[in-house]
Amino acid sequence: MALDSFAEEWSQAKNTALSGASPDPSGAAASGPGQGQESAMRLNQAPGAGPGSGNTDLATTPEKKKAAAGVIENHIQPDTKAAADAADEGTNGAVTELKGWDTAAGLKQAHEHWDGQVKRLMARFDSEKTSLRSASNLFQGNDIDTRFTFTPVQQSKVSGL
Repeated sequence: MALDSFAEEWSQAKNTALSGASPDPSGAAASGPGQGQESAMRLNQAPGAGPGSGNTDLATTPEKKKAAAGVIENHIQPDTKAAADAADEGTNGAVTELKGWDTAAGLKQAHEHWDGQVKRLMARFDSEKTSLRSASNLFQGNDIDTRFTFTPVQQSKVSGL
């Protein structure tokens, strides 16, 4: 039996639990009391997905973080600014040509909204750049601090007497 809605599935799950039968993935309940006394749980996600799954090692290098910040600074931000400038030129020309029409006023308002979005995006890029560089320094500092906790203790001067 195919389930058509959550309500039907929930109703079936409650009835199955109350009857003591084990759930069957096909939608049919196992027959008879005493059969299928095991509990089952179904998660709505793929196996291994979500928090706590996969690789548990933190793999980060200062060089990769600095490189990512460099890509933002040298490629993504300049390309975004160039695209925004190109849109500015075309839109301003259209507003000038349509002067006196309601379309010009609407286009101008939409363009102002667009400019605000571009400014927020550029600020977000700056923030990400700063975060990457700060995280790089933080991880590097933590690595150095950890190294010093494992530095062997110097031999005591008393032991040579």
